[in-house]
Parts: sequence; structure tokens; C-alpha cells
Amino acid sequence: MSLFDLAIIGGGVNGCGIARDAAGRGMSVFLCDKGDLGGGTSSASTKLVHGGLRYLEQFEFRMVREALAERETLLKLAPHIVRPMRFVLPHAAGLRSWPKLRLGLLLYDNLGGRKTLGRSRALDLASDPAGEPLAAPGRALEYADCWVDDARLVVLNAMDAAERGASIAPRTYCVGAARDDGIWRLRLSGAVTGEIRARALVNAAGPWVDEVARGVVRAEEAADIRLVRGSHIVTPRLFDHDRAYIFQQPDGRVVFAIPFEDDFTLIGTTDVDHDAAPDDVEPSQAEIAYLCEAASAAFREPVYAEDVVWSFAGVRPLHAGGAGSAKDATRDYALALDHAEDRAPLLTVYGGKITTYRKLAEAALEKLGEATEVPSGQWTGRSPLPGGGVHGDDPLDERLRRGFAFLDPALAARLARSYGSRAWDILDGARTASDLGQTFDANLTEREVRYLIAKEWARTAEDVLWRRTKLGLRFSEEGRRRLADVMPDGEA
Repeated sequence: MSLFDLAIIGGGVNGCGIARDAAGRGMSVFLCDKGDLGGGTSSASTKLVHGGLRYLEQFEFRMVREALAERETLLKLAPHIVRPMRFVLPHAAGLRSWPKLRLGLLLYDNLGGRKTLGRSRALDLASDPAGEPLAAPGRALEYADCWVDDARLVVLNAMDAAERGASIAPRTYCVGAARDDGIWRLRLSGAVTGEIRARALVNAAGPWVDEVARGVVRAEEAADIRLVRGSHIVTPRLFDHDRAYIFQQPDGRVVFAIPFEDDFTLIGTTDVDHDAAPDDVEPSQAEIAYLCEAASAAFREPVYAEDVVWSFAGVRPLHAGGAGSAKDATRDYALALDHAEDRAPLLTVYGGKITTYRKLAEAALEKLGEATEVPSGQWTGRSPLPGGGVHGDDPLDERLRRGFAFLDPALAARLARSYGSRAWDILDGARTASDLGQTFDANLTEREVRYLIAKEWARTAEDVLWRRTKLGLRFSEEGRRRLADVMPDGEA
């Protein structure tokens, strides 16, 4: 029976980030998730690496400072899936005052040690192109944050962990975990079956953290969490430029409108309490209507429910914390360590943001070090994620086309944007277009699919279309069926 230094339940961004950090320190690591990697909340975010401008109002200065600094770090680690983006914040009469917004952005510019991202500035939307699609262009502020492919961020952390020796087991249930003579024994079912042992255990199950605590590890205390659902809609592109918008709402929330996958606009998010099971997560009709109304109030052209081409929702496990409304519940993370001299340690992860997952992982290992041997040395902020080691002045897609002249320009650009330097691994040995195998919809080739199966744990068409890529926005039903035919689990 295998004995690991660390076992992790939960294959979202926090679990995979901890696995990567621990494996890079020389620890033997096992990670399991009952579904696909990033199949829950971590692939249902607003796709932003940001400080969280509105959290300044809640005096969450430590969290905002840490998140702002992480923007710069993640830009260096994964420049293919993280990119700078400018955000336009129109002033709205009767809501946050202009001086308050200016002061907030002054803090935002300086709180996190900004190095490469530009400063905020004032705009006159009557003359700036960003005002053209708006219903009432007035004055605005513009600032910098970053966009991220959230689902790919998860899988890249898992890949790096695996390449450093970790055992990654998606679609594997931990059906029971018990302490036995200072060691955890985990019983597994699904893709991996049997038992493993571990010196320490991390519960990073996200919305399922309480379910794991109660039903798997039989924790003595219940998790103090609040499940909050954030929903998003995607529509055909609403504006032509590459900047995003952040619109204030009368209820105190903010709604983003973000360029998405070239031809679409992503609109979100909501903050509502989620009273159903974490597995039962869909945007409600009321949330879709709320987002359509917010967009219609902001843009000249109204947005209707029938314009929505895709919608998705994720549930965030936030601290209950006594906050009166879901939007005011803290997004900061907390780590709870359960151990004694004769008890194998259990670390439970609560809350967190995708932006700060790497710092959470460092803090988790430092916390575990109070109870078990954890090698020292913070390294993840210096080592690129898979595909992130992109060097040279020429754009990566142009270098791909020079090396593989048969590549369609759109395909080369997508491969560069999704895989970075690992695109060469996908194309290695190909001499003509026919070497890429059959082509599905949207220039997805069989060779790329085989790579995702072999290297990125893709098992179903949904894994490929909505998490490893977002090509589901462009796929026909026939294309889905043909893709499912080559997938290991054969599900469309």
C-alpha cells in the first residue's frame, strides 16, 4: 500500500496549487477529485486575476494587496493564459462618488507593488472609443487588471505537479478516510480504487468541503461556510475594442462585461446564497434576467435572454462570518489545522480566490509544517507553469507557423494562446495538415485531442469543449458526437 507524504482531496485550483508546491519541494503527493480537474468552481469564475477593487470598501486590505501582487507573478508564470486587460469604470450618478472612485483607484495603483501594469486614468467617454457602445457615455476611470483562462490554470498546476512526481487522480472518490497509528488511510473508488496511506491530509474540496469533513474524514466540528453562487452569461460580442467594462449597480454590486473568445462578451457575476447541493449549480432565470437588465442599462443595444449563447454558475465556499448579504461575505481564505501528537494532521481550506491560489498553497504548506515535516523553500513564484517558458521577441503563433507552414493562422493563434511553448509538443513530427488527423468543428484536430487525453486528463467531450478549451461555443451537435466517439469515456 502506497505511503505518501501528503494526500489532497479536491482538484480545483487550490488543491492543484498545493499539490504543485508540495511536489516541487520533494514531497510525495497524491491528489484525487470525484470529477474532472477544475470541474467545479474553478472553471466557473469571471476569468480574472485581479485585486478586487470593491473589496477595498470592506477594508480587506491584506487580501487586496496580496492579490494585486499576484497579478504580476502570474503574468510571468503563465503569459500564454494570463494577459493584461484594461477596465473601464463609468461613473454613475447617485452611486459611488467620483472622489471615492478616484481614491479607491489611487490605492489600487499603489497597494500591490505594481511593476508592469499601467496606472489608472480618467476618461471622457464622449470622445473615447470606449464610450461608443454605451447608452450614456459620460466620464469614467480606467485601470489595469488581468484576464485568465481559469480552467487551464488548474490543469497546468496539475501537470506541473505530475511532472514533479505527484499522483493526480481525477474521477476518483475518496469514500472514507481514517487515522490509523499516526497515518491517514484513504479508501478510493472510481478511476483509482483501493487504499493509500498518507502522513497528512488536506481537504481542499471547495463547495464540498463540509461534505468531505462530515462524510469522509468524520471531522468533529462542522465547517463554518456560506455557499454563494455566482452566475455568468455569454452573448455575441457587444463592442469592438479589447477593453472590459465594470458597471456599478444600484444594489451595490458590480457587473463586468469582458471580451471573450474573440467573438463573444462575458457578463457577470451575481452573488446569491446557494441553498441547494453543490452538485446542483445552474444560473437561475432571475440571475440571467438580472445580468441582462444590467447590460441593457449600460449599453445602447439591449441584451435579452434569447441573446445568451451560454450561461454557467459556480458556488464559492465563503466564510459565513455574519455578513448580512452574499456580496459582503469575505473572499479571503482561512486554513484550519487539526492535529495532536498522536493524530495525523488534517488541514482544511476555506474560501479563497483564483488570483491568490498560489499564496494560499504556500500558506497551507507553512501551516502543515506546524504538525509534520514539510521542506522549506518558496519556489512557485519563480518557475513558469507548463507552456509559460516562452522566449523570443516574435509572437509565438508566428514562430509556430514558421515551423509548421501548413497551420491555419487561426489555429496557430489558438494553440499559442492555450498551450504556449507546449504547442510544439502537440505538433511535434507533423509535416502536413493530414498528420493532424481528422478535424472537428472550430479547427479542433484529433492530434490536439489526443494530447489532451494523454497529458491533461481529458476523458469526455465536455472536458475538451468547456474546460481544456472553450470551443463548445462554436461546436455543432454533430461535431460533439464525432468528438465523443474518440474520447475514452465517450460522452458528448
